[in-house]
Amino acid sequence: MTYETLLRSSGVVSGESDLWCTYAAVRTLRWLDRVGDLPSPETVAGFLASRQNSDGGYAWSAGMSSDAWATYYCTQAMADLPNGSRGEAGRPSSAWVWSAANEDGGFAMTPGQASDVWATYYAVRTLVEIYGEQPPEALQDWLAALQAEDGGLAWSPGHAKDGASDVRACYYAITAWRTATGGRGPLPWDRERLTGWLRGRQSAAGGFTFQEGDETDCLWATFRATSALRRLDETPRDVEGCVAWIRARLSPDGSFTRWPGYPVPDVWAAFCAVGALRELGAGLDDIADRVVEAVLSFRTGQGGFTYREPELASEVLTTSAHLLAGRLSGTGERDAVRWMESCMMPNENGIMYMPGRGSEVRCTLWGLAAGAFANDAAARLKIADWLATAIRNPDGGYGYWEGRASDMVSTCAAAEILHRTEGDAAAACLPGIAGYVATCETVPGQYANVPGGRPALRATLQALRALHRTGRTDAAAVGDALTRHRVRGGGFANEGNRVPDLLSTYESTLAADVFGLAVDPEHLRKFLDSVRTADGGFAWTPLMAASGGPLADCLGRRLELRLSSEQHALPPLALS
Repeated sequence: MTYETLLRSSGVVSGESDLWCTYAAVRTLRWLDRVGDLPSPETVAGFLASRQNSDGGYAWSAGMSSDAWATYYCTQAMADLPNGSRGEAGRPSSAWVWSAANEDGGFAMTPGQASDVWATYYAVRTLVEIYGEQPPEALQDWLAALQAEDGGLAWSPGHAKDGASDVRACYYAITAWRTATGGRGPLPWDRERLTGWLRGRQSAAGGFTFQEGDETDCLWATFRATSALRRLDETPRDVEGCVAWIRARLSPDGSFTRWPGYPVPDVWAAFCAVGALRELGAGLDDIADRVVEAVLSFRTGQGGFTYREPELASEVLTTSAHLLAGRLSGTGERDAVRWMESCMMPNENGIMYMPGRGSEVRCTLWGLAAGAFANDAAARLKIADWLATAIRNPDGGYGYWEGRASDMVSTCAAAEILHRTEGDAAAACLPGIAGYVATCETVPGQYANVPGGRPALRATLQALRALHRTGRTDAAAVGDALTRHRVRGGGFANEGNRVPDLLSTYESTLAADVFGLAVDPEHLRKFLDSVRTADGGFAWTPLMAASGGPLADCLGRRLELRLSSEQHALPPLALS
């Protein structure tokens, strides 16, 4: 497994724009005062607007639930676009943001979830900078509780008790405080200890790491560390060395790479490098033209951006979907698996959605299900250790990535991964998973995606699967859930029993198999016929005429294989 595999990009390219990439590209251009170079800013605005839901929030992908992460990126990127290109999108109301506020003074990524510093940062900046509103006074106490014993700041007050400080958490907390207060009033943390911890993350080479004990400097950590220090009116220990380290990541064509030895230039590297150089007061005029040219080369036909040149921008979910659907074979299959195994950042052991991003629990499950590390027991044990020590939340559950509050989708994915890895690390996580699942039970046998949320079929089945992996089997509750959400004409519905959808039908069939319950082949076949598209793909619901893309096609194909004479087993996937 080498980074050169990533450079060849032997995964599968989706060709789609990505929300985070689009935000990073637009903001980088604004920092360089070159947003006017966008050839068609109205198409960027159209892409961003397509992520808005009827509740006023925004989602990572069309059709998903709103969250603070997507709402921040969409509204901020729209605000950065030239006047006249934004239309009416971007300012419906602040009501959705307030719906994610918690009584403790922090904000959740989605309503009902626990507060974390990622979500709190996004919510505070959205309220103040987009809507001109002030966050609650209790925010200050919540932020103050983030300081850990080592002086750094953690993802949540619960994480702070465990001493889990991170450069990103420091930046998000400090920026939330400064945004809310304008930098006026007392700092809610011990300045000397906080500044000392941040400065201590700089290596002799000049770059920064995220956490104590990390071995590889990266641009993301360097940008967040320099930004956090700047907001404290402080500087790194070695400013000149930091500038030199950042500029060493720049290639002649104007693209940046994230860390030494990593060959893939991407939009996040450009975003982090330009952002850090601005924070350090370093000049950008001599590199601006090259950087702009590189960033604009990451545009897709949809109007947004992906992380690198679109024809090379493979990602793990699409690659996994093609592998699981049997669309790759021979050398192509082997190359795709090796490519996914290369999708790991230094200092982490999970699989990333896109190279250069942080590891994500769902993507790790999809990658493993598609064959990654199938013959590498040592790598699987490292993944189990990552789940046990790096991203497990104090409540015992898991979020999409490190520091994000727990939800049922991620917790179920973690339970399925641990079931594949076994060992001491896996066993240590199981009681916590059971404990978190219990907090999401709304009435006996019914579960929500987050504590306090609405019960739904997929969350219930994911909860019961997670409990099953901890040794607690409740086939009766599974049977009740399937009966409650069974649609007479075929398939299963996530809410009620009227409109079936592919995700719920997949999870229902998977749960029936896991718990030894009968599957009605004719009922499943009728549903598949209702979502099969003219081109041989699958729609997410019978109400949609077009294919839902590679992920929908993968789930539909796996259900077809389940109905075949061989009755192929369904991979234990979780998506939303």
